Parts: sequence; C-alpha cells; structure tokens
Amino acid sequence: MSKTYDLLVIGGGINGAAIARDAAGRGLSVVICEKDDLASHTSSASTKLIHGGLRYLEYYEFRLVRESLIEREVLLKSAPHIIWPLRFVLPIDQGMRPSWLLRLGLFLYDYMGGRKILPPTKTVNLQTGAHTGVLEKRLTKGFEYSDCWVEDARLVVLNAVDAKAKGADVYTRTEVKTLSMKDGLYHADIQRVGKTETIRAKGVVNAAGPWVEEILGKIESGKNDNNIRLVKGSHIVTKKLYEGDHAYIFQNADDRIIFAIPYEKNFTLIGTTDVPHKTGPEPVKISSEEVDYLCECASEYFEHDISKDDVVWSYSGIRPLFDDKSENASAITRDYVLNLTEVEKGAPLLSVYGGKITTSRKLADHAMEKLEPYFSHMKPSWTREAPLPGGNIPNIDFNGFFETLKQQFPDVEATYLKHMTRAYGTNVPKILANGQDVGEMFGPFMSEAEAHYLIDHELAVSAEDVMWRRTKSGLHMTESERERLKAWFETMDSAAEA
Repeated sequence: MSKTYDLLVIGGGINGAAIARDAAGRGLSVVICEKDDLASHTSSASTKLIHGGLRYLEYYEFRLVRESLIEREVLLKSAPHIIWPLRFVLPIDQGMRPSWLLRLGLFLYDYMGGRKILPPTKTVNLQTGAHTGVLEKRLTKGFEYSDCWVEDARLVVLNAVDAKAKGADVYTRTEVKTLSMKDGLYHADIQRVGKTETIRAKGVVNAAGPWVEEILGKIESGKNDNNIRLVKGSHIVTKKLYEGDHAYIFQNADDRIIFAIPYEKNFTLIGTTDVPHKTGPEPVKISSEEVDYLCECASEYFEHDISKDDVVWSYSGIRPLFDDKSENASAITRDYVLNLTEVEKGAPLLSVYGGKITTSRKLADHAMEKLEPYFSHMKPSWTREAPLPGGNIPNIDFNGFFETLKQQFPDVEATYLKHMTRAYGTNVPKILANGQDVGEMFGPFMSEAEAHYLIDHELAVSAEDVMWRRTKSGLHMTESERERLKAWFETMDSAAEA
C-alpha cells in the first residue's frame, strides 16, 4: 500500500522548498518531488539578490516592495552565512531618470519597509575613493543604498534540508508522471531511481515554476488557464572589473537596469536581460544578442569597455511570471499569485504563479494560510524567527563567528575555511568532525570532506550538484580538476552499489 501524505509538493525550486519546510514545521506529513536536482532551473539563475526591487516602485508595486523590504531583514537574520548586506551605487546620468526622482524613490525604499539593520542611502562622489578610474568621467555623483546578496541555490537547498529534518520526504530526480483523484485522495505516479511507484496525498501544491501549467494538465479534471508568462533572464560573468565589495546599478536607454556585482571573489556578475520566451520551459542558454546587450550596457558606464572576449561564464533561466497582460516583459509583475482550487470537495490543489526569492518565506506563509482550513492539526506560523541550517550565528556576526572557527581549526587554510563558513555557517564543525584533514582538494574551494558532507547532508548525488548548485566551486576549477571530481563521484557510486 502506498504511503499517504497530507501534502505533495511538486517542484524543488525556492517556492516548493519553502512551502515544504513551512508545512513540515507545522506538523503536516509532506513529500516534495523535483524532477531534476534542487534549484536546477529558475532558482539558481537569479541575480542572487535579497532586495525590495527598487525599480518596481515605477510600476506602483508598493505592496510587493514593502513586503520584500521587510523580508530582506527577516531572511538576513535567518541565514547570515549565505545572505549578507551589499551596498549598491546608482550613478546619476544625464538623460536618464532625474536626480530628484531617484532620491525620492530611495527615500521610500529606505523607510517603507521598517529598515533596522541595514544602513540608509547616502550621496557619493564617483571620482574618488573606490570609484576612481572605474566609471566614465561624465559620472561624478550617485547614490549608495542597501540591499542583500544571497547564495540562491543554497537558500533552496537549506529550505529542503530543514524540511527533511522536520520529517518531510525530499525526492530529487523524481518526476510526477501522472496525477489523478481517487476516493478523495490525489494519486501520483512518480518515477524515481528507474522505478515507478505511487504516492497518495490529501492535498497538492503545484510549485513547478515554468512547468506549473504542465502539471495542471496532468490532473484529469484540471484545466489550463494560460496564466503564466515565460521570460528569459541571462547573466554573464567576467574577470573582476573593479576593486571593492560594492555593486553598481546602471540605468539603460531602454528604461531597464542592469547590475554589476562582485562575484565569487575573483569575478564580476552582470545581468539581467528580460526576453519573452515562447518555446517552452526546457533549459535555455544565453543568446549572442543577450551577451552583446549586457556588454554594451556595462560599457556605457565602465571606463574600460567589455566585450564577449571578457565573458568567462554565463547562465540563463526562465522566470515563470504571472500573466498580468503587460506588453513589456520588464513591466510584468514579479508579485506572486496563489490559485487554490478543489479537484474534489475537500481536496486542495494550490498552484503557485510568479514570486521571487526575497518573498519565498512569506509566500510559503500565505500558502499555509490558504491550506489551513483543510488540515485541522496544522500548527501556527513559525518561520519568521527560525534560522535556516547553519544560520544560528550569534548576533548574526559572521566575521566574529569566523574568527572563532579560525581559532578552533588553526590547521585549515584560512581562505578555504572562510569559504566553508560562508556556505555552511555553524555546520562547519560537522564537515571537520574527523579532524582538520579535509582530504583531497578539487581546486581551491572544494575538498573531499566537503563533498562527503554535501552527499550525506544536502542531497547531492553528482559532481554537477556540488560544483554548480551547492557551491560555485566549479567556477574556480580547471577542467582537469572538474574531471577529477566527476571521477571521485563515480568511485563513490561504485562503492555504494557494491
């Protein structure tokens, strides 16, 4: 007899993982099914920001911006190892939005979300200090404001890991092949590890992102309402273009903005594009036109132009936005919509449209509010004050905590220890539980001990999971180092089968 759950969550991106975590923590029995790895698609292809969305003010998205600004500090406190403050410099440029309008928007940005931790906006001279020689000489003044950086794929993984710790079953590489209703329960035929099995659930959360309407089509009485707009966003990564730990936000002649952000110690991340996508939600790549666009936009501001030759890596993702009928892809709302229906009376089906990483915890909270009438044993909301795994750093003082770890593990190379502290926070001692020998190193930021931890505790099953989602260590590896890690995984697989 197949197991019966309270809730089947389809989709292992940020929304699915956050909902599974919240539901499991409220005492529901939960299973989450992701057809690939966690954060394989949209959730690992973001600009990696926890932010209010300054430009959304232009579209009068005041509720979304306010909620996002409030959540910014909630998430910062929950995971100060993978989320940290970042200062953004917005140059004032002739012919773009006037200075008074920018300052008004930043005034609202500073105060509408109840900012307590992050510093306020200030005016900066762009021809002195860290900005000297970085930007075009015409740019003399700008504003500097606060938002946060996030390791996006790690945020997804930590939500899923916490859901598992609270009793949820988390199945990756597991596709929901069919979904039907029988005797008041949802029956899902799932394909995992080469086998098909059936699970049953009292309710379903359809958080499949770009595939949300494909999942709806699997339900016998479901219907496709075409409520989704697919928009491709692409980013490029170059060698470091400037010193300093600040980011830049540049206005473009097409009224869009792009960011230039310090990335992985030695690189600069530039993005994003907004391109309507019509060919389905399957994995996508950056186009030559998008590379040209990002290089040209950045070159309008940086003193030294960049070109395709400067690009060392790129990534693209499909944003599954709620279709608000906007003609301009950049103007489509980034807000989320939760559509609750019943395939049979008392059998909830909740479909998630849109959303952004910053609002994922709040989205999950709202999802549970909608589902509460169906589960009388559901416990109250709990995630607002709860740290994510590794996030219980005293006083959210990352630097102080790192100094403590340096004293505890003096024989671990400091740069590598800092990488581990950023990734795993208070869970670093678990990686070093067998002493300070981390085993073989696969490049400067991946060790055998860390890879074992990711397999044992973070649901990693392949070298790609480790190099490009659990971490970005692949960016720092040579091709031969990547191949060595792949061979190591094959050895682990062979040992497991034996």
